[in-house]
Amino acid sequence: MITISLCMIVKNEERTLARCLDSVSGIVDEIIIVDTGSSDRTMDVAAQYTDQVYTYEWQDDFAAARNYSFEQATQEYILWLDADDVLLPGDQAKLQALKEQLPSDGRTEAVVLNYTLAEGAEASPLVTDRRNRLVKRSAGCRWHGRLHEQLSFPRSGVMTADIAVTHRREASNHSARNVRILRKWIAEEGVAQGRLLFYYAGECYDRKRYRAALQGYEKLLQEPQGYREDRLIACARLAECYERLGKPSYKLRALLQSFQFDLPHADFCCAIASCFQERQEHMTAIYWYMQALDVGTRDPGFRPVPAACRTWLPHARLSLSYAQLGHWEQALKHNIQALAYVPTDPGLLSNREKLETMVRQTTSAPRQD
Repeated sequence: MITISLCMIVKNEERTLARCLDSVSGIVDEIIIVDTGSSDRTMDVAAQYTDQVYTYEWQDDFAAARNYSFEQATQEYILWLDADDVLLPGDQAKLQALKEQLPSDGRTEAVVLNYTLAEGAEASPLVTDRRNRLVKRSAGCRWHGRLHEQLSFPRSGVMTADIAVTHRREASNHSARNVRILRKWIAEEGVAQGRLLFYYAGECYDRKRYRAALQGYEKLLQEPQGYREDRLIACARLAECYERLGKPSYKLRALLQSFQFDLPHADFCCAIASCFQERQEHMTAIYWYMQALDVGTRDPGFRPVPAACRTWLPHARLSLSYAQLGHWEQALKHNIQALAYVPTDPGLLSNREKLETMVRQTTSAPRQD
């Protein structure tokens, strides 16, 4: 069985740290907590779980702090979490099984896990992403980036596991801190480009400064090279910015621009279909929702994707468009398929009753020669 060091950096996390540690303390073999300047009881909470609690002088550099935490690890593999992350019981069992089953020959150097960013009813995932979450210590994986830091991948031996870390963020606002770090970073680099530009545009977007975000994302997409996922996220957020600014035609253009960087994905197909549905162009909307169903299993990469776009949403929207066209049987068919994913949804249940009535009336109506 492999051994695991849990490495975390924390600051003022007394409300969430115990919840996080409780969810993994029976699985990991070592817990390392690096505190970057807490003024609450965070270190006291950490001390209840481990004697490996370190203080680290904060340098406005998340990667540096995480690398320091990794340097304290002594076990074979390193797992990293944030204090507002948690493993639900089913995922705890899966992680324990992975720990027992992972080959001890050392060939697996990194394990990618799912990341649930938002939850629905009964903790069902609403928005999911993926992270390089468990790495072999000897692989030497390092963190990069002062803000929104990324963990590097080894050259080989990467596997993906069906295990989810769930993010349960407490109400907090780190915007001022993030802007301070970005301004310092940009000043030292002399120019905002590449991933630094992506982060800057993202902060503008989060602060609802949509014109500034739009300019940043458009500049990013004009660069000759860049990360595929960053460009896809830029296209999706450009579309949102244009919608917020009342420019729906530009929104559609931004969504279609995503095809320059990758094959169609379900979330983009759904967003494009929605544009045509709003125009009452239902046949075109139907085409794009059908494309969403066709590509729903395609790997979206390392970016946030609404789970609904890959499951029930295309069926629900197809039902609406078919109903608008008077194609009642097709509308009912897709309504039922949507309900297979969300069987208690009140809107879908209500629509099913109405559609069943329309189908009965249509099939029982006398033919007119």
